Amino acid sequence: MSGGGEDWRAGGFGLYVHWPFCASKCPYCDFNSHVVDRVDQRRWADALAAEIARLAAETPGRHLGSIFFGGGTPSLMEPETVDAVIRAARAGWGFVNDIEISLEANPTSVEKSRFRGFAEAGVNRLSMGIQALNDADLRRLGRMHSVAEARAAFDVARDSFDRVSFDLIYARQGQDRAAWRAELREALTMAVDHLSLYQLTIEPGTAFGARADAGKLRDLPDDDLSADMYAETQDLCAAAGMAGYEISNHARDGAASRHNLVYWRQGDWAAVGPGAHGRLTLPEGRMATEALRAPGAWLNAVEAQGTGELPREFIPAGEQATEYLLMAMRLNEGLDEARYARLAGQPLDEAAIASLQDLGMVSRAEGRVRATDAGRPVLNAILRELAA
Repeated sequence: MSGGGEDWRAGGFGLYVHWPFCASKCPYCDFNSHVVDRVDQRRWADALAAEIARLAAETPGRHLGSIFFGGGTPSLMEPETVDAVIRAARAGWGFVNDIEISLEANPTSVEKSRFRGFAEAGVNRLSMGIQALNDADLRRLGRMHSVAEARAAFDVARDSFDRVSFDLIYARQGQDRAAWRAELREALTMAVDHLSLYQLTIEPGTAFGARADAGKLRDLPDDDLSADMYAETQDLCAAAGMAGYEISNHARDGAASRHNLVYWRQGDWAAVGPGAHGRLTLPEGRMATEALRAPGAWLNAVEAQGTGELPREFIPAGEQATEYLLMAMRLNEGLDEARYARLAGQPLDEAAIASLQDLGMVSRAEGRVRATDAGRPVLNAILRELAA
């Protein structure tokens, strides 16, 4: 088989399901999400199940290790819709014994009311978008919940799921180190087994991006303060038993997001739903898949043409090597040099590695290259050196 053969097995096999609908659009969000008044959940369940069946027919003999419902706001799905998708995935591929099935949720009362239904459908890990633990910043971030609602929803989630993660955004407007330190300590008292902690980034095409361009997004921390917040985040989480296993993700031992590890370890994942991107290793090689972005166009295409996919792109082995480098170096475990060399047809540049080692930016041991604690905040610069 060309294009990497069985290389994907080193990363595993998962399914990504994109639910594109939200109750409102957050000003920092650049994801494919849409606000609508009503969704025909039966039609959507049937279309998602049909796409799963189509992709399963192309990838026989596999077993799913993870399913991830992302969005948008997947917790606006009816539990019956989630159940239909999970049943279609089981019928198409079968599951490993300890499959991880994650669903992203917001802590509003409407979504909270569905948590137990999701668990009964088979979801066993919930990822909650809390984003801040003070009400003023939640309003500034365009969130529709209060801190009290977030805590109440989190309690329901802990009762419904063995595994619960939640997201926070830091380096927010007007936030200093002391405020973030206090907020993170509070989050660590709540944490079950996983935290995703992201620095606020201003993306073009978002409401925040437009405000920044107009000079109306004031009091953002500068680069030095953001770097200090990042370093303090690593220290506090590690001290609490939630060490970082990826640039923005922290977990107790054994609780890393298995689905996200499929991406970072460059496994294969089938992807269904509007705008969903996947990677599949097929007899003709490793292929990048992408679906139509507009929800209505995607739904109509699945129903009328039997697929909502755009034409696929073949990924040559050299590009696979670059993707692997970019993803694996985000992980604390780093990059497997032998695997990289197989994909690239040549090893990493010895001079580049030696130079980065001398600077204390990377370490090298047991056939792996890793970014050090000092290197992780400047990972993009490291990647430029290694990919040159």
